[in-house]
Amino acid sequence: MKKRAWAEPFKIKMVEPLRMTTREEREQAIVAAGFNTFLLHSRDVYIDLLTDSGTSAMSDRQWAGLMLGDEAYAGSVNFYHLQEAIQEFYGYQYIIPTHQGRGAEHILSQLLIREGDYVPGNMYFTTTKLHQELAGGTFVDVIVDQAHDPDSEFPFKGNVDLDKLQALIDRVGAKHIPYLSLETNVNMAGGQPCSLANIRDTSELCHKHGIRVFLDATRAVENAYFIKQREVGYESATIADILREICSHTDGCTMSAKKDCLVNIGGWLAVNDEDLAAQARNKVVIYEGLHTYGGLAGRDMEAMAIGIRESVVYEHIRARVGQVEYLGQRLIDAGIPVVHPIGGHGVFIQAAKFLPHISREAFPAQALSAALYVESGVRAMERGAVSAGRDHATGENIYPKLELVRLTIPRRVYTQAHMDVTAESVEELYENRDRVVGLRFIYEPQYLRFFQSRFEPIEGNRVLND
Repeated sequence: MKKRAWAEPFKIKMVEPLRMTTREEREQAIVAAGFNTFLLHSRDVYIDLLTDSGTSAMSDRQWAGLMLGDEAYAGSVNFYHLQEAIQEFYGYQYIIPTHQGRGAEHILSQLLIREGDYVPGNMYFTTTKLHQELAGGTFVDVIVDQAHDPDSEFPFKGNVDLDKLQALIDRVGAKHIPYLSLETNVNMAGGQPCSLANIRDTSELCHKHGIRVFLDATRAVENAYFIKQREVGYESATIADILREICSHTDGCTMSAKKDCLVNIGGWLAVNDEDLAAQARNKVVIYEGLHTYGGLAGRDMEAMAIGIRESVVYEHIRARVGQVEYLGQRLIDAGIPVVHPIGGHGVFIQAAKFLPHISREAFPAQALSAALYVESGVRAMERGAVSAGRDHATGENIYPKLELVRLTIPRRVYTQAHMDVTAESVEELYENRDRVVGLRFIYEPQYLRFFQSRFEPIEGNRVLND
């Protein structure tokens, strides 16, 4: 029987009008933003693919849940609803809510990392790595080599390389490794998943040496979907069962609920160790809020609890990833160089290959994201040398093997027609790629520079010449 196309498992109940802009208006807007798409005003953006963090559309049940917010300072009933949902679907025992994922990263890093420690992980993520460094640690990448090859079709490019991990343990000693940071659906690799077999083997190796494993569960549901699609033995398993099994091999997790959990704000730290939980609760009251709200309103926790239950529904996650794959396949068919295989939350364009005339020193990914906005009003973001930052010892720019522009798809927000417009915009820019001009810094903050840096063209005053 012929395989049928999927459709969105929802119907539209409310709409938000989009503002259309002219090319001249976008030229002015990108100059005012210092050629950094993070600094654009959202009202000047047509299709916003900057991030999937906090940009999802909530369901009618989540909106109804907002009306059930218990805004008591202590002991909100919504906290206990959230705790029950996390315990049921993620399996962790102790839950500490935070305002978003980086709040959990901060607390975990402050509790476990000491000066001189090493924290292995399957490719860095910007905020995670910075919190580890500020606590005195050094991040060490132990991801498989295929993750650094954008053309590789390896199905689990998020996997930990066990030989690299063992080599680090042998070199620095297990006592100097407080935990391994395991990210599911690795963002900087292009939204690439880990296999359950690798998660299991990684956990066994770490625990043999007394090293904890903490999961970055931000996109663990998407990872569970890929396991169901790609890993032998899980074809008939539910998304919920796979998610629980992923988490069962770890000692806890940090979570940005603004992705998988379908809410606009929120996160948590979850652990199974009672003493560590007590320490985390003590820290959260310093940095976030009381341990039963952690910087969140009760209504936000209620929406999050409902979102967790909605996130593991197969029809939802199939459509979510399917929309990303649809856009990715359109770009592949047009000959656009993208990261293979298509990831779970966005399509990643190989900017250096897209713009071979722009040197790495002129930040082709930053230039491409700015040019795409000028061309079409589509907002994307850089994931390359600007995001990687500078070498602490030399002060020189770090040039990772992956110089990417990320087209990130919010959940339940855009239609297939928006994906078609995006694909056509990228295709048209590709035909005129020689017109794109490289960029240089005119302002660079000390930390997480990609958020607030400003640039100017290395020649002229436009990123996209006529």
